[in-house]
Amino acid sequence: MWQQHLAILPILIPLFTALLQLLPWGDRPQPKRRALGLASSILTLVFAALLLFNVNQQGMMVYALGDWPAPFGIVLVLDKLSALMILLTAVLALPVLVYGCYAEDNLGSHFHALFQFQVMGIIGAFATGDLFNLFVFFEVLLISSYGLMMHGGGKFRVRSTLHYVLLNLLGSALFLISVGTLYATTGTLNMADMAEKVAQLSGDEAALAKAGGFMLLAVFGIKAAILPLHFWLPQAYSTTTGVVAALFAIMTKVGVYSIIRVYTLIFGPEANELTWLAADWLWILGILTLIFGIIGMLGARDFRLLVAYLVIVSVGTLLATYSFSSVAGISTALFYLIHSTVITGALFLLADVMAFERGKTASRIVTGKRMANHNTYAIMFLVASIAIIGLPPLSGFAGKLMILEAAPVSTSGFWLWGTMLVATLVMLIMMSRTGSKMIWHTLQGKPNDQSAPMGKRVAIGVLLSLSLFLTIFANPVRDYTDAVAEQLLDTETYPNNIIPSRNGEGQYE
Repeated sequence: MWQQHLAILPILIPLFTALLQLLPWGDRPQPKRRALGLASSILTLVFAALLLFNVNQQGMMVYALGDWPAPFGIVLVLDKLSALMILLTAVLALPVLVYGCYAEDNLGSHFHALFQFQVMGIIGAFATGDLFNLFVFFEVLLISSYGLMMHGGGKFRVRSTLHYVLLNLLGSALFLISVGTLYATTGTLNMADMAEKVAQLSGDEAALAKAGGFMLLAVFGIKAAILPLHFWLPQAYSTTTGVVAALFAIMTKVGVYSIIRVYTLIFGPEANELTWLAADWLWILGILTLIFGIIGMLGARDFRLLVAYLVIVSVGTLLATYSFSSVAGISTALFYLIHSTVITGALFLLADVMAFERGKTASRIVTGKRMANHNTYAIMFLVASIAIIGLPPLSGFAGKLMILEAAPVSTSGFWLWGTMLVATLVMLIMMSRTGSKMIWHTLQGKPNDQSAPMGKRVAIGVLLSLSLFLTIFANPVRDYTDAVAEQLLDTETYPNNIIPSRNGEGQYE
């Protein structure tokens, strides 16, 4: 019985948990909130894994809320891509929350509620089947992120949050305008239905839909931090707490996911006049974003800021690879997305815990006193560096090798190869410099005696171990991402499973 509701459970669990977290909880509420939050995250992870298994074995799941069929009702659509992204969110959220339960949540009274609302918004964005509810879930995750970014207070945190809020208010307004434009030309908000309607447009209507499509690209570009809409990310991610920045590692991927979904399904291979509307632009913007991330890394004087620029580099790499619009390109982009999300999440947590144990020097890339758990962090930093740079034997090497194989033998492919090689060299230089200053060279004298809890180190270790997992199981993971790419490019399957008139279950006009 419960299997038919499996599609909505990863959304409902964090939603109801967040509402419960808002209750007073009497004396000593924090241990109770922690237990509830961890139980919720474990359940979300379990159901996300079951969801992916079910989708992989039985095919796409369509959940019609209130039993109203598409395109009139609200539907959740769980295909291989949605299931993958939901599982990735749950996998990241659990160790991040474990880390946060060690005193980080004491910095603000509503941390656990905001955390669960954020997870719910992210998962909802991956699961929704229409553009308006994508907007709704965007707003849920954004409002939650505003509160989380302010978590702990501080002048720099308030300033960067203000910039982030103002930019996203503009993005939200533009989102509504673009959705309204597409609704005016197609008469629908359901993405499967819109894909069919867009293919029938011509003349002025096609031009209007094209304008709406490019406005959507700007909206998703803000969320994904694509050049020139990237300027909010470095300061926002580097000034917030480590646990929040680590969770935000998946939030930028919501923008990337939305680009992949909309510009493959609606403006993809069957859109006639609007076929692959954004492909050329995504390649250019991806390369420029990658280059900007490289320049930013060279100027970083803080470990947290360096990791923030690594996020920008990963976004540029993802978009440039996806823009090749092939099974190999999309599959490789998704493999690299998984890798970059877990590693940048681990690096944000590592930067945070090292800043705590270093004392006054915090996360600045300068020589400081020896840390209480110095050797542990040295090993973690080495593993994370190997993974993010793309050296064997960890997942970064497999991901970059796949990208080089997927890139076509053409000018665009050569540009990507060259830019990625430069990025790899700069990563090697900057991670070596950071390790040398913060770990391998220390000031003489007594080490700092403040030691972070073991649970924080375990949480980081779990995320880093996922890189090894991706390496060991690279072939099965790549087989799955290949299947995702094939399903995305099969533009008949998605509408056939969602629209009643396409699968013989009914008619609509």
